[in-house]
Amino acid sequence: MTKRAPDVSASPPRRRSKYTVAPLVLIAGNVVLFALFFAWPAVIGLVYSFTNYTGVGAFQFVGLDNYQNLAGDSTFFDALTRTLLYTVLFVPLNFVFSLLIANVLVSKHAKGMSVARVFFFIPWLLSPIVVGVLWRWLFGENFGLVNHLIEKFGGSAVPWQSNADLSLLVVVVAASWAWTGFSMLLFIAAIKNVPVSYYEAASLDGAGPWRQFLNITLPSIAPTSFIVILLNTIHAMKEYPLFAALNNGGPGTSNNLLVQYIYQTGFKSGQIGYASAASFVLMLILMAVAIIQLMVNRRVENR
Repeated sequence: MTKRAPDVSASPPRRRSKYTVAPLVLIAGNVVLFALFFAWPAVIGLVYSFTNYTGVGAFQFVGLDNYQNLAGDSTFFDALTRTLLYTVLFVPLNFVFSLLIANVLVSKHAKGMSVARVFFFIPWLLSPIVVGVLWRWLFGENFGLVNHLIEKFGGSAVPWQSNADLSLLVVVVAASWAWTGFSMLLFIAAIKNVPVSYYEAASLDGAGPWRQFLNITLPSIAPTSFIVILLNTIHAMKEYPLFAALNNGGPGTSNNLLVQYIYQTGFKSGQIGYASAASFVLMLILMAVAIIQLMVNRRVENR
């Protein structure tokens, strides 16, 4: 009498169902969080941007009046111009600085790489408020450590806070210092994924370190470079806490960025509808920046 083999055809569907349900549950949680904390507030903000809502009481729809008023608001354009200037200064500086450190740390001649990585990554773990206060202690005009050292060696105090351009420059350097660790880790991972055989072949052809960097490293890490530039650009366009802690948009309002303008207009002046319109203008700018960078990246990849 022959034994029949056990029928196991029914078990795979159960396993498949388990593996199907679990991802759906995890995705559903993210969808709910996205809807509650992004989609729904965005819809409310879009509705408010067409109203004269002040934060309390009823509101009336005013159509495109808020957007038309923004077009003639010089304070809004000053904040937008300062935001673009900050972005243009911050993104290249952070890119170059983090890429330079990443190249040094992946070098086979470097020592103490683990300690160095932790050292450069710690600033990114700090709160932007803490970073702002720290750099304010360093570059305060009357109490800053930098001016104290300058005066001790016979120089005169530098107006780090009262000069608008110097104040902006301090924030740019502070932001680059704080974000270097994050960009550095991305570059380290990308550089380590470049095949070693490329560098060995280049060395046999007589290419030096600088030529290898230009012809091998940079083209190979182009996708990571794109991500770093995109994330840094979005971050710079939305910067607020670092400015608030370091110079509070000063001197005066000369260094007010767009997010600061939105905050002051919406919460201090009580013009929620007008501030919502400015928020959507910022969102459109960020979307345009992302789309342009995506198009440029695709053209580079297709070459």
